[in-house]
Amino acid sequence: MKFPTLLAALVLASGLASAVHAADPEYLRIIGTDTKFVAKNAKGEETVITRVMTPCAKNKGWIQAMVPVAGVHPVGEIEVLNAMNDRDALLVDMREPEDRANGTIAGSMHIVYTEVAGRLNELGCSKTAGKWDCSKAKKVYAFCNGPACPQSPGAIVAMTREGFPADRIYYYRGGMLDWAALGFPVVKGDF
Repeated sequence: MKFPTLLAALVLASGLASAVHAADPEYLRIIGTDTKFVAKNAKGEETVITRVMTPCAKNKGWIQAMVPVAGVHPVGEIEVLNAMNDRDALLVDMREPEDRANGTIAGSMHIVYTEVAGRLNELGCSKTAGKWDCSKAKKVYAFCNGPACPQSPGAIVAMTREGFPADRIYYYRGGMLDWAALGFPVVKGDF
């Protein structure tokens, strides 16, 4: 290899190496505010688990439990699809309006997570003497941005606190992240 070619190869290689190390990864929350999780195997050896922002990560929330409240049913895409044909079911997008405008699941209704406890009438409950009666509640399929989004789990906690039956709530933890990643249609616009 001639000297100019060798020099160019070395410069290119060092440039690539520095580009790989130039940016520190952005560590994301895993559980609560923790950005790392330490796992120990049977021998007592530790493995540190971290989560970093990638094009696929999409949001900076923290990982949500599959069952945010005892009695709530975790569901996946097949159950969401079947709910679309269930007249007793409501698919509820609990995200902020700007997130919904950027894309949602067709046929879903929108109740922002911070408002759902006051809007249980839209989910089949009635209010008398300041107390919710949810004996005729619809099945609610709640979703938000994905497994690291706390919006719908927070709404589920508020709903059950107000008297909505947990066994009538179906939590689609995968939310828009999984829905879009699996190639399902996403509708956009101002609703």
